[in-house]
Amino acid sequence: MTPRDPHLLLQAAPFLRRGITTPRLMTEVVIGLGPVVLAACYYFGLSALLVLAATSAGAVAAEVALGSARPRGASIRDGSAILTGLVLGLTLPPGIPLWMACIGGLVAVGLGKLPFGGLGQNLFNPALIGRAFLQAAFPGALTSWTSQAGPSSFFHVHPSSLALPFMQAAPDALASATPLGMMKFEHHATAFSDLLLGNTSGSLGETCGLVILICGIVMAIRRVFDWRIPVCILLTVLAVSGAIWAFGQGRYPSPWFMLGSGGLLLGAIYMATDPVTSPMSPRGAWIFGAGVGVLVVLIRLWGGLPEGVMYAILLMNAATPLIDRVSQPRPLGRGRAVA
Repeated sequence: MTPRDPHLLLQAAPFLRRGITTPRLMTEVVIGLGPVVLAACYYFGLSALLVLAATSAGAVAAEVALGSARPRGASIRDGSAILTGLVLGLTLPPGIPLWMACIGGLVAVGLGKLPFGGLGQNLFNPALIGRAFLQAAFPGALTSWTSQAGPSSFFHVHPSSLALPFMQAAPDALASATPLGMMKFEHHATAFSDLLLGNTSGSLGETCGLVILICGIVMAIRRVFDWRIPVCILLTVLAVSGAIWAFGQGRYPSPWFMLGSGGLLLGAIYMATDPVTSPMSPRGAWIFGAGVGVLVVLIRLWGGLPEGVMYAILLMNAATPLIDRVSQPRPLGRGRAVA
């Protein structure tokens, strides 16, 4: 027996492998994000592409500078930094200054992932950590929305995007409100068809919910993520908001509006399903999804901000260790404990 051709192989369980690796999984999710990115560029033009490039550059720079892998920068090969940057960029408005978007990418990886030990050990979704930081540090830029211009104005770049660091750009003449903002502060509901087709203002990933749904179904079929989490989130939002709408005599938005507006579809499919920050058991996935759905409805209706998807997912990320503990299945052959 030689080391090159051993007759006896000793390996640890499990012996049945799916053949999937971390880089392959990240690549599948990035490919699944491709149509959403194209839709954002279609509606918001070159500004969307610049924001996504800035967040991705910030995330990759933090991974290269602070990653513990040797040689330095080797950890970016798994694709997680680029994925974090893309997801973060899709949660931002198209007119955000590019230097802010880059800082968001730096914070997402530098504070949201690496301090916990790197890939697979973070408690919170890194992209949402970057988004929460930008929301706290630059609330004005994060709540300034620009109307979509369409493909005819693809090469138009919003003046605010090119603002110098810590300098304020001239206000954009195409400023507008999001459907959630109009509903919360003006009590004006946007048609469900407009929400599905992207005829609204909002973050880059809030447009064209139909594209997000199709991509989510394809990735669920390919088992890229646990389908239970987004299904439970959407069903919970539909049920809870529907009950409130029915008993509220029209004072609250319809369940269909709650389902299609804001970043719910993007968050349910691309952020809540993060395998690192979500429960591992099927029962835990249902609990996690139900918690996210209930929190989204409560924050949207009675919170100070129109949107609550980010905070709902982060709060349930914090509860994931407890959910894993209470939802862990019993070992085969072991009965319930007798008091």
